[in-house]
Amino acid sequence: MTANDAATVEFWFDPACPWAWMTSRWMSEVQRLRPQIQVTWKPMSLAILNEGRENGPHSDAHRRTLPLCKIAAGAAAELGNETVKAFYDALGERIHHQGRTDDALVTEALDEAGISADFAARAAGEFDDALMATHNEALTRVGDDVGTPIIAVNGVAFFGPVISPAPKGDMALQLFDGVVAAAGYDGFFELKRSRTRGPEFN
Repeated sequence: MTANDAATVEFWFDPACPWAWMTSRWMSEVQRLRPQIQVTWKPMSLAILNEGRENGPHSDAHRRTLPLCKIAAGAAAELGNETVKAFYDALGERIHHQGRTDDALVTEALDEAGISADFAARAAGEFDDALMATHNEALTRVGDDVGTPIIAVNGVAFFGPVISPAPKGDMALQLFDGVVAAAGYDGFFELKRSRTRGPEFN
């Protein structure tokens, strides 16, 4: 077993973000190939992040998924990591692959993840503190001039990687090993180029 095989990962997401969804598919593939890697799934909110400065084309989507972020935070606090992942998977399939925005997708995702339907009503105010705690944790680690996804590898957090499509097999592992290597150097901060394609769901 190499050091990369035993890496720990924290993954912050907003269900509205297609780029976070793409990166989560890559991270899921890495964990499938290296099941000993521990991944903790944590919600944050783009609506909260951009509060007071958001008027772009994605504003409605961010506000629409804020209750879903709260549900995920409540699930993390009460039901555990695997339930959060199952809920995110169920949401992502409906939001990003099926293009849905209807209220029924929430009910379906709750049911698929094994979460009580009353979590939707409780999200109206009960899980605010839980969401703010995990949201602020992400920003404390990377700063507030970012978006989603945010990942931390072995305790070192970055915005990204932003990828399309999500790599599979050996390429997924090569990318992961590169991120682990970058995280291993204390002086590494940023690497970026302009995107030339949108999210390619596969």
